[in-house]
Amino acid sequence: MAVKSFIVGLCLAFAVATNAFADIEFLIPKRGPFMATGAKTSQPIGHFKFCQSRPDECAVASPLKRRAQVTDAGWAAIREINTSVNDRIEPVTDDELYGQDEFWAYPTNAGDCEDYVLLKRKELLSRGFAEADLLITVVRRYDGTGHAVLTVSTSEGDFILDNLEPTVKPWSQTPYHYLKRQSATHTGRWVEIENCPDDIPVSSIQK
Repeated sequence: MAVKSFIVGLCLAFAVATNAFADIEFLIPKRGPFMATGAKTSQPIGHFKFCQSRPDECAVASPLKRRAQVTDAGWAAIREINTSVNDRIEPVTDDELYGQDEFWAYPTNAGDCEDYVLLKRKELLSRGFAEADLLITVVRRYDGTGHAVLTVSTSEGDFILDNLEPTVKPWSQTPYHYLKRQSATHTGRWVEIENCPDDIPVSSIQK
């Protein structure tokens, strides 16, 4: 009887462990190297306000083109800027910094996730990257909160610059539900991301 109980206990422990590993595997869905984008969708309210104050930055049209082939120097710049901005900027909410929600701005020494993205994008543009390859992207974290990251679109795939992660990673290796991002053909327009069919509707996300 003791042996049987021991075996049953092992089976239960194995089942719990198996379920735990299955849950972990579920957190990062199987994805290809590129995001699949779909229809035009709503612009985040913070980006809309940002565009009102900086209309020239939100009116850049780009023709459809092949994805950029990034050189070794380009990858070095991407990694350098991601690390530098993450180190220089203190994470602070808009409410703490500006006394209001969803205020997107270029940070000087503090800001929230969208501000990190804006500054990384600006510094990469100054290094010669194109607007069409640097796309502000809205995701949902697994605690249900909204978050913003920068997608760098390359011939090797879509890569993510994130203030919550020290390294630049392929989007397929990040634990997020991807909702929408800037259009590659117009800086003031946004498109849906179709790779995660179980995402909540993008129209309900405000961050």
